[in-house]
Amino acid sequence: MTQALLPRRADAATVVCLFVVTLMLIPARMIIRGLPLALSVANVLALIAALMWLCAQLTRTLGAAKGRNPVRTALALYVASCAASYGYGTYGYLPSDELNLADHAIVLVLANAGLALAVCDGIRVRERLDFVLKAIVVAGALMSLVGAGQFLFNLDLTQYMQIPGLRFVIEDKFIFDRNAMRRVAATAGHPIEFGVICAMIVPLAVHYGFRARELGRPALRWWLCAGAIGMGLMFSVSRSAILGLAGVGIVLMLGWPARRRIQAVVVLAGFLAVMKVVSPGLLGTIFGLFGNFFNDSSIGYRTHDYAFAGQEMAKHLWLGRGMGTWYAPKYQVFDNQYIQGAIDTGLIGVTIFLGMFVCAFVCALRARYLSAEPGVRELGLTLAACLVAPVLGAATFDLLSFAIVSGLAFLLVGATGALLRMANDERRPAHLPLQVSGRTMEVTR
Repeated sequence: MTQALLPRRADAATVVCLFVVTLMLIPARMIIRGLPLALSVANVLALIAALMWLCAQLTRTLGAAKGRNPVRTALALYVASCAASYGYGTYGYLPSDELNLADHAIVLVLANAGLALAVCDGIRVRERLDFVLKAIVVAGALMSLVGAGQFLFNLDLTQYMQIPGLRFVIEDKFIFDRNAMRRVAATAGHPIEFGVICAMIVPLAVHYGFRARELGRPALRWWLCAGAIGMGLMFSVSRSAILGLAGVGIVLMLGWPARRRIQAVVVLAGFLAVMKVVSPGLLGTIFGLFGNFFNDSSIGYRTHDYAFAGQEMAKHLWLGRGMGTWYAPKYQVFDNQYIQGAIDTGLIGVTIFLGMFVCAFVCALRARYLSAEPGVRELGLTLAACLVAPVLGAATFDLLSFAIVSGLAFLLVGATGALLRMANDERRPAHLPLQVSGRTMEVTR
């Protein structure tokens, strides 16, 4: 048997792919029965990945990266700020419902940050990173097909997803109405979340489509995935999704060569023409979301309580009132993660949260700058573009309250750290030793 046919040993990328599949294809409202905390299968896998990362950092034989990395530092600061907020909030008296939610919130912080660290330090070669990112694209396309069934045929496949050992935490529908137009959530918790997810991952599908064509490999599969994800974005009928896509497009257009920009504009025009045929009133509804921006009732609802939010922030300015303790329907919903975070974790917490994404964005562009390999350079630009969607989306809804979009956002943050390590290793002179899991190895090029 040749080496190429030998089975590959499971690694961090394997666990992360399982996380991606369970996160995106199992309905977001399904949790594991019998647990004291409301945790999904993906949450448990993220905690397992976090434990694996910790064990790997305590040994020298498991292949995990060690040493400084800006993404690792940003994630450590994020966890520390959340822990400080949790400690501050639980130091005094908390009602039992808020205490339970604070416990749940800190567990999710450890899960998401641990998953990002597992990606950052556990994925050491680009082929495995591509494996994870391609899994996101394929799962996103399948998720979008579920949304297409909901939008076009009013067929909700999630109602048939009865999985042993799991239960729906709430029985709300996945199909909504907006301006006499259906808007759908697919397997996500809400159409806004679904739309922002699509805006966040469509650059990955486009990236692999272009890369396959450049390498002379079949590219149609990736263009079909990109089309399905773009279709899902439109079917969410979400202003947040369009804003996220606009931000993504600006970053890509600034980094792409002129020829690719022209191709992208032509493809976008063709896609909009197809959407006009598939659903004649859809484009008008979406354009209307922006044409009536200042008269939209949803905008007024989002902004009318900013003065009240400022009063709540001032009560616990630096560390907040405690992770997860401000929740609906007990308290006012702000539909803004930055305001929500400022109340929950204070100015320190929300600043570090935003700084983590800025750090990941810079790391992705830094990897692009350092590498001479076209695949790494293009992937760096793509990851930077992907991260724009959750940063903008966090200003329009409470992003961390939704499991799929927050899990994917942290995964992509970890991916930028992994890519930066690869770019740094690529530039390391051949005569210098490379540190791998605490052992010194000579690099052969």
